[in-house]
Amino acid sequence: MQQIITAKLKLLTATEQAHGLRETQLAYRDGLNAVSQYAFAHSKTSSVTKLHKGMYAELRIRYQLPSQLACSVERQVSATYKGLWTKLLKNGEHRRMKITKKRFKGLDQPPHYSSPTVQYTYERDYTFQCDSRVSLGTLHGRLSVPYQGYDKHVALIRQGATIGDAKLWYDRQKKTFYLLVSLKIEVPEPTCEQLSEVVGVDVGIRYLAVTSTSTGKTSFHPGKRTRHQANHDARLRKRLQQKGTRGAKRRLKRIAQRERRLKMQANHYVAKQIIKQHPHALFGLEQLTDIRERTKRRKRTRKKNGKGTERVSSKARKANRVYSQWSFAELQALISYKAALAGSLAVKVDADYTSKACPMCGHTADENRPRKGLLFVCQNPKCGYTLHADLIGARNVTLRTLLIRHDWIKTGCLSLIPDASDKEAKAARLLRYAELRWSPGVNPSLRCLTGGS
Repeated sequence: MQQIITAKLKLLTATEQAHGLRETQLAYRDGLNAVSQYAFAHSKTSSVTKLHKGMYAELRIRYQLPSQLACSVERQVSATYKGLWTKLLKNGEHRRMKITKKRFKGLDQPPHYSSPTVQYTYERDYTFQCDSRVSLGTLHGRLSVPYQGYDKHVALIRQGATIGDAKLWYDRQKKTFYLLVSLKIEVPEPTCEQLSEVVGVDVGIRYLAVTSTSTGKTSFHPGKRTRHQANHDARLRKRLQQKGTRGAKRRLKRIAQRERRLKMQANHYVAKQIIKQHPHALFGLEQLTDIRERTKRRKRTRKKNGKGTERVSSKARKANRVYSQWSFAELQALISYKAALAGSLAVKVDADYTSKACPMCGHTADENRPRKGLLFVCQNPKCGYTLHADLIGARNVTLRTLLIRHDWIKTGCLSLIPDASDKEAKAARLLRYAELRWSPGVNPSLRCLTGGS
């Protein structure tokens, strides 16, 4: 099994070398914006061939980019427009299904590139040399620059990893260049027998992650500090946006970078703790596609003077902002790749009704979450099971992961991501999920999972 990691290498540049790299970065960014304007003016095309025919000569002459960097600019802009077209088509489908009323505006104007990050292709734009040096392409030829990095990453570069593309990034605060190199390494793929534990992971805001094993062992990873800091930054951002001065805009940029680092550090810490607590485990993660739309607080319609007016309360706006800004996908991606490096495995399960279904009796209803709070109370008169709502979600994910493990043992094939395109297959999976029942003594090696067991 192959796993992709990123090696962060610090470049020890001299003054002239730093000037040459910075000049290359700015020219590359200007080239990106020029090609973006051209693509927007020509029917918002995402064709690399059309962009190459229309802009290659200008990139070479006006921006003095080397041939390979000019091609990298065209490929990067093409990928951006392909992603925007995909989002536009998906938004149209959601509007037809009345999942959302908002129109996607990403293609109303050409995408603007502000970050001067250069994408290098291995053995074309950059190569590694002896004595911990790397050769980088610039506007005026090659530069041989010494580098430093994490010892294990440097050893992988020298010995056996497959080296991919890289990004040249400049840290303005430290005034240092970094080369972010993509490395593809071989990781032994674990077998079903080697994964001795099954763990369900429920992600959220109040608790960044809640885990539950098949034997009832649980752990909570609170996000109180990061949540309060994010709310403080949101209030500060609002005041600065209203001010609108140049100094306020610079401050806004610094706040955004600080918030990005805060969330990345919190997600790294939580993922590391989860993997450390459960070695050689099969982790179940929720498939959180379209989580923003599914968790969005809807507008309330009030009648005034015989007419309906829509308004959103300040509490609902705050909840929408928090859910839209936190990086659930990033946390799950970190858990997945850290699990692979530690000899474990992560799979995705359907997220439908994980916080509304009672794992003891199977009763599913919105009323099981009074006021949508953190307490789960089963409304089945014969059950009445009460527990923390996030822990209920983690246990339901654990049960569904157990079902995947059971199918893995039975068929010899493992499905890492559920098929969401086949509605009949998903309905059949949800029917099987409804038959699952929670028991603290569940053994992950059981060959059969039946309702009421």
